[in-house]
Amino acid sequence: MAPHNDSSPAENFTNGFNRMTLQSSGSSSLTVEDLTAELGSSYDSSTLDAPVSHVKRPLVPGVYVPTMCFFDKETEDVDTVTIAHHAVRLARAGITGLATQGSNGEAVHLTHSERQVVTATTRKALNEAGFSQMPIIVGCGAQSTREAVLLCRQAWQAGGDYALVLPPSYYAPLFAPSSQTILEFFNAVADASPIPIIIYNYPGAVNGMDMSSDIIVQLAQHPNIVGVKLTCGNTGKLNRVVAGTRKLSKEYDPKNPDFLVLAGSADFSIQALAAGGHGILAGLANIAPKACTKTIELWNQGKHTEAQEMQEVVSQGDWTAIQGGVVGVKAGLEKWAGYGGYCRSPLPRPTPEQSKNWKNGFKDLIMLEKSL
Repeated sequence: MAPHNDSSPAENFTNGFNRMTLQSSGSSSLTVEDLTAELGSSYDSSTLDAPVSHVKRPLVPGVYVPTMCFFDKETEDVDTVTIAHHAVRLARAGITGLATQGSNGEAVHLTHSERQVVTATTRKALNEAGFSQMPIIVGCGAQSTREAVLLCRQAWQAGGDYALVLPPSYYAPLFAPSSQTILEFFNAVADASPIPIIIYNYPGAVNGMDMSSDIIVQLAQHPNIVGVKLTCGNTGKLNRVVAGTRKLSKEYDPKNPDFLVLAGSADFSIQALAAGGHGILAGLANIAPKACTKTIELWNQGKHTEAQEMQEVVSQGDWTAIQGGVVGVKAGLEKWAGYGGYCRSPLPRPTPEQSKNWKNGFKDLIMLEKSL
């Protein structure tokens, strides 16, 4: 595991930030005509025929899955049929919630309109399958405060319940010292977002920027910032965040915490739970949702030996997923579940040898999954 930078800021953020106001623009409206023209003839416009119903869907401990985005193998158009099928398959496997527009969902390959289609399709599929209370987290990271807020608003329009937000990083060398720019960014987005914010700490996606536990706990004091996903793999940081945010709660309820702390990878599920974490938001659950869920259930039931044995299989499978990334996970789905397809260009299609290796790498995990 790579070393982690968890130094404390030299000074506290003060509430002097002149927060922006953002009026809704026509570009944020979701119209069937515009989307059908942009997405091609394969798009089912009935996905957005009915208005979105906004209800409160609480974040509770458990397994959250950053879903894949699927494309037509020939045209690379968004495949809403497979997106809907996959969402329902995961829900029926017993997961706690879904996340669209993450790295597993190839958000960087999608237009704003396509992002909304994926989220709206997922919401509609869950509702029609009897999972209307399952929350959807939507990736809304952007390099400017203005676009991040716009993505949050569009996520809400499409049926999203929470926004997963990365810190901006492109101009990081120009940021104010002591993480002040990062604090101002998250507070401004949280002020303007119609849905609550989940902080996304993923150094690998933001030029190595690794938010400290002090910064995360400070941001947790905002009433519209309700959780964090830690893909940094730092369980010490996770423990400090859990302890720090627990102290902010008037009456801490482990079954319904005010601030949800999630591990960002399945290979340290029980390690995160031992440190006080509330669950995972992990891509491996696209392939093995039951195994990921059962591992956590066993630990929470006090069956630590059984949980550790299952964690070993999960961790080995996750190593295959980490090595292959979204390309490898899709290849694994294709080989073991019969669907998955390919990523959008410019990501390469796997070679036959790669597909074979990834299939074999997931074998023990799939055998475990099928036994549950």
